[in-house]
Amino acid sequence: MLRSGLSRPSRRHGIRAFLGQAKACPTVILALVALVPLAGQNRPGNRTVTITGSVPAAARLRIEAGGAVTLESGGSPAISYTARASVRAHSDSEAQALIESRGVRAVSQGEWAVLTSASGVTLTVRTPRLAQVAISSSGGSVNASGIAGTLEVRSLGGDIAADRIGGHCELITGGGDIRVGRVEAGLHCVTGAGRITVDSAGGEAVLVSEGGDIEGRDLGGTVNAQTAAGTIRLVKAGSSVTAVTGGGQIIIGKAGGVVTARSMAGQVLVGGAAGLHCESGSGGIQATNIAGAMRVSTEWGNIVASLLAGQVAESALSTGSGDITVTIPSNLGVTIRAENDMADTIRRIVSEFPGIPVRMRGTRVVAEGAVNGGGPVLRISDMGGTIFIRRQK
Repeated sequence: MLRSGLSRPSRRHGIRAFLGQAKACPTVILALVALVPLAGQNRPGNRTVTITGSVPAAARLRIEAGGAVTLESGGSPAISYTARASVRAHSDSEAQALIESRGVRAVSQGEWAVLTSASGVTLTVRTPRLAQVAISSSGGSVNASGIAGTLEVRSLGGDIAADRIGGHCELITGGGDIRVGRVEAGLHCVTGAGRITVDSAGGEAVLVSEGGDIEGRDLGGTVNAQTAAGTIRLVKAGSSVTAVTGGGQIIIGKAGGVVTARSMAGQVLVGGAAGLHCESGSGGIQATNIAGAMRVSTEWGNIVASLLAGQVAESALSTGSGDITVTIPSNLGVTIRAENDMADTIRRIVSEFPGIPVRMRGTRVVAEGAVNGGGPVLRISDMGGTIFIRRQK
């Protein structure tokens, strides 16, 4: 076996001597420091890099993104972008080169300008007013505004926001929230689990969520809103409304057309409509200022309905377990046919109109008669609760 020519005691003595010289001479220490490599000098670290660029001019823009996207259209003379990402690199210059070579790609494809970004890259894009925009993101949220024409956005699971869209707008995400400001034309929103909120839409609105709430404030066309478990709240709709939920409330402020509402286990409130078709599994129903026909039923819950003066059509109200209260304007002509099955007293129907007599028929209480000379038939059916027929004061 080979051995060092310096014995252990001798080596120890040599080290002591060298340290003694180092104390005596500070330049020796500086020399030692210069010889020792800096810790982690050759190890890569996370570095955040920002680059800018442009896309060839076009009226249509497609963005295929691996991260979040913010698009601001209408305030820039050209299509420009800023890309920001965090990468592992040995130096800032190496990180910059990585993003420039592999992070973003801009090309022209016919009448389209196409911008592609890698996973983890955050894009901010500024453009002139565009006729059409299509954005897809596999790893982040999308925020688009100021587009003159149509907008189409698809995200695997991020939030989507859109505002000031001149054409048709289609927003689809696998699970994020959807927030819409103003859309001049039609609107189509679908989310796998998030919430949908819309300030205004000029055309038909289709709003679908697998489990979140849906809210619309000023919708000019027909509305189709569906959620598996959330609440649907529409302040104003210019035309007919279809609202379906598996377990939340349905609240419609005012609709210019007929409202069709179905809730498996929630309350339904309608403040005004040209007609109402409503079904609830186990929730109460309240409808006011209904101008047309009503078809209202609930298996378990109360029904409160008020008719609109001068406008009524043949209607039917029924509940399996609950009370029914109907308010009739003093100048409205209507014919009442009310029936309460399994009633224990004649007081299960209470009428404020003397022309509607109430009487017992076996286990049933019935009331039939004309109000203000009669008119379209209003059928009222209850199973054990109380029916109130009231005069509007």
